[in-house]
Amino acid sequence: MNQTQKSKSPRLIVSGGGTGGHIFPAIAIADAFKRRHPDAEILFVGAKGRMEMDRVPKAGYPIEGLWISGFKRELSLDNLSFPFKLISSLCKAKRILKKFKPDAVVGVGGFASGPTMRKATALGIPVVIQEQNSFPGVTNKIVAPKAAKICVAYDNMDRWFPKDKIVLTGNPLRNNVVAIEGKKDEGAKFFGLDAQKPIILLVGGSQGALGINKGISAKLAMFKDVDYQLIWQTGKLYIDQAQKEIKELGLEDKVKPMVFIDRMDLAYGCADVVISRAGAMSISELSLVKKAVVFVPLPTAAEDHQTKNAQSLADKDAAIIVKNSETPEKLIPTVFELLGDKEKIRRMEENISKFARPNAAEDIVNEIDKILG
Repeated sequence: MNQTQKSKSPRLIVSGGGTGGHIFPAIAIADAFKRRHPDAEILFVGAKGRMEMDRVPKAGYPIEGLWISGFKRELSLDNLSFPFKLISSLCKAKRILKKFKPDAVVGVGGFASGPTMRKATALGIPVVIQEQNSFPGVTNKIVAPKAAKICVAYDNMDRWFPKDKIVLTGNPLRNNVVAIEGKKDEGAKFFGLDAQKPIILLVGGSQGALGINKGISAKLAMFKDVDYQLIWQTGKLYIDQAQKEIKELGLEDKVKPMVFIDRMDLAYGCADVVISRAGAMSISELSLVKKAVVFVPLPTAAEDHQTKNAQSLADKDAAIIVKNSETPEKLIPTVFELLGDKEKIRRMEENISKFARPNAAEDIVNEIDKILG
């Protein structure tokens, strides 16, 4: 970068998306960069038809869409179009990069990040990878040797990435989700529960989680004989079934089902134990809010990365794992057993908090700034 370029406002491209687990950290990085550099120009590059095309503009940033999707591992007619989508995306990514002229590109994972990062490295534009998971995706492993920096959330990532490029930053989080201090009573009141009795929070993702929902349904009657309460994020496809079961068992005062939880700060604030999938962002949030958690990893996640994510915590006595296939028999009994062991909860809360990285977004911006000089 020459002196004339350095005097200009910094220009940053952030690429990736597909799921909230990629989009939210991308926006958190952009927000932190904008706080540091109010005059910065930031452009997102996503995949057409994916949720980033809606969420990113709502966060206040422009976005360009690539015609790209994943390559299905099973036989599928969709795979026939993949080479054409890839060529189209590589060409468009090159045009975007040449027109916008970014000083750096940040790739957060998701379909669009591959073509964007690969073309950026080919054009000599510095690339920063932000890898959320303990087991990286194929694209990030391919691009890693040519990346300037790789910001990770887990130790021992030198198994896949060049050691001299790795920086342990953690995953950037939404501040409004993890600000839970002093919200126990407010949270219980918000959900219509008793703050003096133990509360379980079930978050299976924004669409719900069928395996976890069925696990709750299988043993829902166990709530009749205990003082335990449940906030149950069902997703829109299971809400009617959940409400029917709760009414039949007369558990309306103890079990609160909802399609989606908008106030996660209040949910985390009043929860004693959490049931969750093991996506990287969920783990990062739970580490920061310091909650005892029972993970039910999504078995169909790419490279089974959710199981690997959860296992990295379970190995440090920071979480418990129940397999998706075992939820009907084991999920509720495991959670009830945990609630009966206050010392184990305290120990798990302490251990999971060691994984927290509250300054992740700022630390990633520090690495970008080093590259920008």
